[in-house]
Amino acid sequence: MTGKGLPVGAVGTARYRYGVPATLGAQPSTRRKSDMVESGGGPVKRDKSGKVTLTKSAPNVSLDKPRSGGELTVNLNWNARGAQDAADGKGKRGLFAKLQAALQPEPGIDLDLGCLWEFTDGSKGVVQALGNSFEARDSSGRPVLQLDGDDRSGAAVGGENLRIDLGRIDSLKRVLVFAMIYEGAPNWEAARAAVTLVAPGQAPIEVLLDEADPKARVCGVALIENTARGLSVRREVRYVKGAQRALDQAYGWGMNWTPGRKS
Repeated sequence: MTGKGLPVGAVGTARYRYGVPATLGAQPSTRRKSDMVESGGGPVKRDKSGKVTLTKSAPNVSLDKPRSGGELTVNLNWNARGAQDAADGKGKRGLFAKLQAALQPEPGIDLDLGCLWEFTDGSKGVVQALGNSFEARDSSGRPVLQLDGDDRSGAAVGGENLRIDLGRIDSLKRVLVFAMIYEGAPNWEAARAAVTLVAPGQAPIEVLLDEADPKARVCGVALIENTARGLSVRREVRYVKGAQRALDQAYGWGMNWTPGRKS
């Protein structure tokens, strides 16, 4: 499947060819989980384990800026069978629906995790499986963001993970985490996707991909910004019709894009 998802040309101090960067010109936090700053809206929702779920009414939370080391892990998990589960009787009812599902099984959902990023030196880019753009390096050549792989089945227990090196956080200005349905019907409701952010010494932060738009293939999930006080995480859950180019335009990232496909 071909997608319009590869940045090209010169952007900031970085140059891209087919979506792959060619050149890119502490201790864990001691704040207790209960001390996490709620920086907007009402009180954030917490479960018994302390996990924070960002909602439309309480979309923001702030994390301590790490003194050194560690990483922020952004995990995407989903139900790959999606619409097939519904047709098998977990959603749709009736013998005809089940028979149709057996004779004409629908393809599973291939949901991809990625991000648009911007460094403090003005360089910008994308980390995603499309185009094998699995990492972003700062001006020193060290990786700041890394995607650990592409789970095309949705069956991997760990899902897909984006790792942000908190030891290089001063290089980072902002990161827009997104999810995209690369293959399969854009059935977000059936995918039941969730993104969880985990940082040292902090409660896990969960963003549920709810309020789905069945006509949209890409969703801006969360915006992470580097501020003077620390890392700000804001729930977006903004569905965009189109692909990465449309997401870029919606957030004013300002990159040029060309069609590409997974290898």
